[in-house]
Amino acid sequence: MSCGALSPQEHFKRFAKAVPGFDTSFDLARRRAATAAGAISLGLLAIVFAWTGDKAQQIFLSITRSYPYLPLILTPSVFAAVVWITNTWAPAAKGSGIPQVIAAGKDLDLAYSKLLSLPTAMAKLVLTVAMLLVGGSVGREGPTVQVSAAIMITCHKILRVPMTAGVLIAGGAAGVAAAFNTPLAGVAFAIEELASAFEQRVAVLVMAAVVASGLVSLGIAGDYVYFGVMHETLDVGSVVLAAPVAGILGGAAGGLFSRCLLAFARSGHSWFVAVRKRPVLAAFACGLIVAIAGLLTGGSTWGTGYETTKQLVEGQGDASVWFGPAKFLVTTATAVSGAPGGIFAPSLSVGAGFGQLLSFLFPDDPMAAIVLLGMTGYFVGVVRAPLTAVIILMETTASRGMILPLFMTAIIADAVSKLVCREKLYHGLSKGFVVQRSSQGDSAAKQA
Repeated sequence: MSCGALSPQEHFKRFAKAVPGFDTSFDLARRRAATAAGAISLGLLAIVFAWTGDKAQQIFLSITRSYPYLPLILTPSVFAAVVWITNTWAPAAKGSGIPQVIAAGKDLDLAYSKLLSLPTAMAKLVLTVAMLLVGGSVGREGPTVQVSAAIMITCHKILRVPMTAGVLIAGGAAGVAAAFNTPLAGVAFAIEELASAFEQRVAVLVMAAVVASGLVSLGIAGDYVYFGVMHETLDVGSVVLAAPVAGILGGAAGGLFSRCLLAFARSGHSWFVAVRKRPVLAAFACGLIVAIAGLLTGGSTWGTGYETTKQLVEGQGDASVWFGPAKFLVTTATAVSGAPGGIFAPSLSVGAGFGQLLSFLFPDDPMAAIVLLGMTGYFVGVVRAPLTAVIILMETTASRGMILPLFMTAIIADAVSKLVCREKLYHGLSKGFVVQRSSQGDSAAKQA
């Protein structure tokens, strides 16, 4: 090639500049390609993660049938090991995963850090499955959100597309949609939890990502209702009585859970500080609580609690009256241990047990309908996202006839939860990752 010859890249640049609007169109095409590739990839990964998580729970329950007291040793030991591994090699993988995405949305520099890297995401998946393998009360929805955001970021890096908060929002929304098979809930979650300002441009991006991941899930896993179909409804008189009770009590209980998690994560009280200084020992103690509670409840509180919740929603069987309180205890213990894992599914299970207790106050009403109100009240109390909660429950139970009672319960629960815990759980936990990055930046500046 002579000195005056142009490389193919230079020819392309000149062509792009010569054609009006070509640069903009090409960049837009790359953005769309990156979003589509990320959404399809995360849809596939969500299916694999769901299958692996379900198998892990089945294996654990099979082991406990042959060795019923093994969890007393196995569960706390693995809890401690998982927390030690997380703190040592993958600190960005701890907890739910949703706070990490919220933190990155507020500070885009975090999107290029280990917080949302693929190695962290893969560690998150493996460690969450490890928790399910020993009965940990964790869900896969939060981890799916973090992994989805990491996949979106990777696809945008490969195609050299600038990262925006909208990409993170779209990835997180698609993750929720793929995890629960709830497209509308994914969009609602993006509005309420991930986006502080939801613009039309971001809305289109979110819907495109949700559609792509949803089509992958639908094509492989089929069209299914997550918790089974709930056919019951409530008359107006029952709604007026039951919805406020479920909203007040559920909102208070969910707010208490949130306040407890935030205290363990950030409180400056000497007792909480002492616990945080011994994370592995604390995780062992939390694992022991989970193991003992599972033994006392016949194993119903181990794992996500999906099977028991589905039975209560479909009205096919009665769980122990202790299921709700015990599930609350083990979910709290698992969450404060600092191990990777989500709280969506476990919170819905706690709410189902709570709803079962409420049904004794309303014996003339269908128990399944009251259970659904309990799930709404408690779940809203925890996550403070009433629209997301109602749509998730409507889509996962096919209970469109209950939408007005669910909205009434959700509005009341949100107000009550705010009185108990003023700060929203995920946003409060996300501050820890922002502070962590600031501390690292200060240390680097001092060394320089």
